[in-house]
Amino acid sequence: SVVSDVHAACRDASVMQELLQTGFHRELLVKVQLDGVGEDAGGCTVAARTRLPPGIYVDPYELASLEQHNLTKAALVPDTVDVEAPEYSATELLVLLYLKPDPRCSRCFRATLPMHGRYHRPAEDSEEALVVLKSPEVLVCCCDNHLSTECWMPAEVEAPCSGNGPCQWYSITHKPVHGELILQVPVGLRQHSSIVCVLTLLATGLCSSLILVAVCKHGHFS
Repeated sequence: SVVSDVHAACRDASVMQELLQTGFHRELLVKVQLDGVGEDAGGCTVAARTRLPPGIYVDPYELASLEQHNLTKAALVPDTVDVEAPEYSATELLVLLYLKPDPRCSRCFRATLPMHGRYHRPAEDSEEALVVLKSPEVLVCCCDNHLSTECWMPAEVEAPCSGNGPCQWYSITHKPVHGELILQVPVGLRQHSSIVCVLTLLATGLCSSLILVAVCKHGHFS
């Protein structure tokens, strides 16, 4: 049958995610290999759409700076992010990360996204909180290429595909190399709370005293 022949010819994409660095400030490396757009996918725009849980966030000001230097391009939903909010009062963030062609592979794309861990509530017996990052959705549009649209599902994306006018995004079924990533974020221990409070008060009192002494010694009073 024609339908079975079409689906038999459909090939998926392969997706790999990797976390770089350690601690609160990390980088997410995303690699995608397309298998259904022919030998040359240079005319396609590829993006990875992923939901970041409340435990991590992307700084929109840092992202804007990276985009100015043509290092990373991404769209955030919502586009305003409270970078000071702790994990328990934050919301998830939808990120559309545009991938760049990999010069070593004609059908491969990659990009890095800087991410930051949020402060979590102090824990009882662990110095790390675990944040699960699931595999992203792979989106592609090839305005200059012929697409086998029977293989891919149209996707609603509130972001431009390229500078060549409107173009339809498609969602590609893919095979994640790893199903999900586990991000380990440092957290404090509850039994240390009294020590932290005492040291904070002492440091605050000392700094206030130094400022007061400096003002009295060097200040000009009329």
